[in-house]
Amino acid sequence: MAGSSYGTIFQITTWGESHGPSLGVVVDGCPAGLTLCADDIQTYLDRRKPGKTRISTQRQEADEIEILSGLFEGKTTGTPIAMMIRNTSHRSTDYSDIASYYRPGHADYTFDAKYGFRDYRGGGRSSGRETVCRVAGGAVAAKLLQEFGIRLSAYTLSIGPVKIDRAQFDADAIFTTPTGMPDRNASVLAEAYLEECMRNCDSAGGVIECIIDGVPAGLGDPVFEKLDANLCKAIMSIGAVKAMEIGDGIEVSTRSGSQNNDPFCRKDGQTVKLTNHAGGILGGISDGSRIILRAHIKPTPSIFSPQRTVNRQGEEIEIAIKGRHDPVIVPRAVVVVETMAALTIADALLLNASAKLDHLKKIYDR
Repeated sequence: MAGSSYGTIFQITTWGESHGPSLGVVVDGCPAGLTLCADDIQTYLDRRKPGKTRISTQRQEADEIEILSGLFEGKTTGTPIAMMIRNTSHRSTDYSDIASYYRPGHADYTFDAKYGFRDYRGGGRSSGRETVCRVAGGAVAAKLLQEFGIRLSAYTLSIGPVKIDRAQFDADAIFTTPTGMPDRNASVLAEAYLEECMRNCDSAGGVIECIIDGVPAGLGDPVFEKLDANLCKAIMSIGAVKAMEIGDGIEVSTRSGSQNNDPFCRKDGQTVKLTNHAGGILGGISDGSRIILRAHIKPTPSIFSPQRTVNRQGEEIEIAIKGRHDPVIVPRAVVVVETMAALTIADALLLNASAKLDHLKKIYDR
């Protein structure tokens, strides 16, 4: 299977399955000398850990990180950083029926069409469980970005019809509400909506917004390696994401140029923009403004209502899915969006080191 690696210089390769003994990630290209410990990674893993609230799957996983290589005396050595997370609560019997049919909204059919074989236990590599590896790798990227004053913050913008009120924005609420919403009132309404979904044996989708501050102008390339294109690839590689926006996103299609352009001005000796409709990226290159992106997440496809499908023998059947499933993916996906964005920015930062001759001369001139 190809396609389990992401990045050019700062690169991750993930491995493992939902119901295998463990999952893991190898981070390659992290510079030597970065202070790093297991707690730096665990903080991020705890944000996506299952079983913490009623609105997440009740699968109980400790998600404890084990760093196997790449560190010495608390600093990165420049060699590959290998990390592992053991699976301790997989119940494969919950999925025994799935071997014979294709679940609506899942990758069962496409896996069979491609490989003629699939790991039906929780979806194997297609499971959202794989994202634990991305979060571990992205936590290293986020720690690296902090060295340059670059910080990321993702949160739930909406769940179903419930959207946050930006006037009520509370950053602490991102980490204390079960929805990951920075608006406590909206979170209460969203929780009530999800309770209704669960009573109806249904699920919900939503939108995650990610803000990236401190990115210098000049990251990204103007053709196939545009920063926004690479962010889109990173975020769209998350299984539940069905659409992605940068800046004002789809709203720009209804505007005139005079309404949508961001005027430039001088402030404190710097060239800056008066507005930020572009979301911090122009021509595929960061412009020094705050980068804003939004990921649109589909409803959890595993619902307990009867659904029509087809089995592997080509017969039409009706099924009711069993097991432990999130009624909404959005809150646990917040940190996945944040860390995939961190991986992209870290890679762009390292790639940009060779963009100018002056950069190289600062390193190699004696």
